Amino acid sequence: MLEIVVKTENGERHVRVSAEDLAELVRRIGGDGDRFLVVQRAPDLPDVFAQVWHESGGDYTLEHRDGAADRHFQTIVDGPETVIAAMTGWAGRKSGWDGGLAWSLLDMGPVSEVPPLDLDEGEREELEKRVREMLVGGYASRAELAELAEEYLVTEDRRPVSREQAAALSDRMWLARVAEQTEWQGETDPERLTRAFTALQGAGITARENFTCCRSCGQSEIGAEGGPDARGFVYFHSQCTDAAAAGHGLMLLYGGFDGSSDTTATIGHEVAAALEAVGLPVEWDRDPDRAIAITPLDWRRRLVG
Repeated sequence: MLEIVVKTENGERHVRVSAEDLAELVRRIGGDGDRFLVVQRAPDLPDVFAQVWHESGGDYTLEHRDGAADRHFQTIVDGPETVIAAMTGWAGRKSGWDGGLAWSLLDMGPVSEVPPLDLDEGEREELEKRVREMLVGGYASRAELAELAEEYLVTEDRRPVSREQAAALSDRMWLARVAEQTEWQGETDPERLTRAFTALQGAGITARENFTCCRSCGQSEIGAEGGPDARGFVYFHSQCTDAAAAGHGLMLLYGGFDGSSDTTATIGHEVAAALEAVGLPVEWDRDPDRAIAITPLDWRRRLVG
């Protein structure tokens, strides 16, 4: 799998796709509402991406940006195979991936300097603490972090952080977290959890990570997530994520779509077995009215973006 995220005009998001899947996505574009795709690193890096635009019957406009506005390049090619070769090489970080193409530097205009934050020490600490919590949780994108940073200190009569300041702050903290995770070795507990959820999904149990903001919303919305053959569900919401990131373990909510206690108990047993199969510690007394806890848990979720 390529360590990338592919986003398409029609709103699809594909994480860690194969070279074959990337090629298929490139060949697909051209119709209304599906004319471009953007490829980012995983984890996402500021001002680093490749993208392509194509309308049916026309050429392909291929671009890549290499860390700054003055490193944004474009080329025009007449077929998808050239685009596929270049994008696959970019995604795989192959030396010379951009060779043989007539790149031109795009003039993106002057880059405005971002003024420093005008916050007192307490406000700055409060803001950075919340951004850090979201980073450690591991599910937020760079755009979501920037939105949080911009809105977190807003009051009725004051917006102390501009969009540009928020992006600068969140990107600085994002890159610091990316540097931290380069030191992690092997599979982490959140990755084991994802593996267990993937297995449960394949077994007919709708499994969602970091799903909705709270239990009330989760219980009301999980039914719409299940397919026609889904027998039950398991999920944890963002408050559960915050608790896990703070070192308190993770609570999982589960149940059967038929609402019966017997089905809920069966789903609970399957969830516990899937977690234990990937090596996660399960704390549950087999009571279908009680949540399943994963504890202790070392919450080191790698950022994607």
